[in-house]
Amino acid sequence: THHQTRGAHTLAFHPYLNFKGTCREAFTRYHEIFGGDLNIMGAGDAPGGETPPGWDADMVMHAALMIGDDLLMASDDPNMSGPPVGTYVHYEAKDVDDAKRVFEALADGGEVEMEIQETFWSPAFGSCTDRWGTLWLVGAPGEYELPS
Repeated sequence: THHQTRGAHTLAFHPYLNFKGTCREAFTRYHEIFGGDLNIMGAGDAPGGETPPGWDADMVMHAALMIGDDLLMASDDPNMSGPPVGTYVHYEAKDVDDAKRVFEALADGGEVEMEIQETFWSPAFGSCTDRWGTLWLVGAPGEYELPS
């Protein structure tokens, strides 16, 4: 994540995913894969003790997985009618072995779009959709030059 400081506030982009009732399961697995600190607030934990209208008490209102300075967030969406479309989460692994480990874990039970392989921009890069419908790009850092 690229951070920019403006005054006392740090600006950054953080992906926010939506799930159709499977957020807790997905984020528990992501925590197993990536480590970090996981916080989950269920709809039944809402302030005032009342589950918001349209929500089941066991649905997730907010999940946050903090890994170092990086943050991945999500919630269940009670109005979601299908899988998420068009947005990938990119994970830059520390090395080729880490990229392969993470890719295999994310692809397990999902669908591989591009097997993890060497490309001109990475010694190990692949894309998949995990079993919860999240689209992933996984790569190890590499050296390449952009065309002029």
